[in-house]
Amino acid sequence: MTLACAAGRRLAATLYAYTFLTDLVLLYPVYVLLFSDTGLSVGQISSLFVIWSLAGLVLEVPAGAWADATSRRLVLALAPLCSALGFGLWTLLPSYPAFAVGFVLWGAGGALASGALEALVFDELDHVGAADRYARTIGRARTAGTAGVLGSILLAGPVLGLGGYPMVGTASVAACLLAAAVATRLPEHRRHHHPAAAPSTAPDEPGWWQGLRLGVAEARGSRSVRVAVLLVAVVSAIWGALEEYLPLLARDTGVALTTVPLLLLVVTLGQMAGGLLAPAGQRLRTGGYALLLAASAVALAVGVLLRKPVGFLLVAAAFAGFQLASVLADVRLQARISGPARATVTSLAGTLTDLTTIAVYAGFGLLATATDTAWAFALAVVPYLLIAAAQVLRAGRIRRGPVDAPTARIDA
Repeated sequence: MTLACAAGRRLAATLYAYTFLTDLVLLYPVYVLLFSDTGLSVGQISSLFVIWSLAGLVLEVPAGAWADATSRRLVLALAPLCSALGFGLWTLLPSYPAFAVGFVLWGAGGALASGALEALVFDELDHVGAADRYARTIGRARTAGTAGVLGSILLAGPVLGLGGYPMVGTASVAACLLAAAVATRLPEHRRHHHPAAAPSTAPDEPGWWQGLRLGVAEARGSRSVRVAVLLVAVVSAIWGALEEYLPLLARDTGVALTTVPLLLLVVTLGQMAGGLLAPAGQRLRTGGYALLLAASAVALAVGVLLRKPVGFLLVAAAFAGFQLASVLADVRLQARISGPARATVTSLAGTLTDLTTIAVYAGFGLLATATDTAWAFALAVVPYLLIAAAQVLRAGRIRRGPVDAPTARIDA
């Protein structure tokens, strides 16, 4: 038992360092400014976002299948190296073609990590008999990533003033390289199928194509897995897409531009709190999860429609709830997956998340054009209310008792 606890702590500490460094990218708060100062139009910048989304969309599931077929630790080490190469191009050759290639590389890095990370963490915890700690561990890992984003927000300004975009880009590359080094310290006890070796028929050693087929088949053949995949996609995508528009919302409250980062900081702290609440949220049943989604949606709508800086306190509370809801949806998905293609199935959820995100981008643009930014935010949370209503109906049919195993009590 002591050895298992020590192994779990080692995994958690390495994971937190990895997620923190992966998001400690000083380019995050200023890369749009870099594009603009290079001479790109708003339309060109928007086209870069589309390239970024499409890169992840195309590569996500193949990357997950590759992680299942080879080494998830290796894939997680390669992910920040792809991002580092992209940021290096932005720094050395600031131009539209370099930005486009950089987004493809960044999208590839995200696709490599998506699925592989959750799969490695769940299987390693399960290996030491601590699968019930997945919610706590992955919630804290997301909080560590948000702390990295917070660090980038706080450091970007001073570093930009000290050495301009070249120094900001160099610091971003350095953080990614450190993340890759940390990834090599992640534990991994899976047996891997190596292409050069003789074919294996062991059920836990699928080749790339076989693993891809197994993952897709499990998602299609199991209703519980399929619903869990859809829940992850919708819950994560909406607020994740809305986060990109928070600076516009903050500016529209009438504060000075120098105050906008402070309002964003409040929301970031809310997200961190949501990740830390995962162990408590894990005890939620279907009705409780529905209440969490509905309350978060209402808090966001009221907060944005206040059109005042104080409204960002409600926005922060809403984002805390959405972060928690996303973690719990992921917990449920991991508990549902029973086959060896865990990273592939998780990557399918990531692919659907990307598709939903693109749809939210398009819908938000139309709503903001027809109304304004605040009303676009308020209307964008309607799907959360619909999901909450579906959860309540589901809870009414089940009537009593937890709807899932202890690691995933919510249902859809």
